[in-house]
Amino acid sequence: MKGNMNNMMKQMQKMQKQMTKAQEELHELSFEASAGGGMVTVTANGKKEIIDVQIKEEVVDSDDVEMLQDLVLAATNDVLKQIEDKTNDTMGQFTKGLNMPGMF
Repeated sequence: MKGNMNNMMKQMQKMQKQMTKAQEELHELSFEASAGGGMVTVTANGKKEIIDVQIKEEVVDSDDVEMLQDLVLAATNDVLKQIEDKTNDTMGQFTKGLNMPGMF
């Protein structure tokens, strides 16, 4: 019985190291989304930090600021969704088959 417990602890430590490595790799990734046919592009890293926003000059219209705001929101929400999906795909492999409520 003691050998099984030691083996399980080693497996848990190995999985924890793999999870930490996977999370670090996710944080290094870059994600990009655009809206309005490329008129607004938002770039974020895997930490869900917006690192760049590009707005094409032709979309800037002082009479229609609302459209520009909508495009920025759409691109930002899209890039955050991409990060969330990638995180779930990557980190979900560690909890697959485990019945642990609240995990990923």
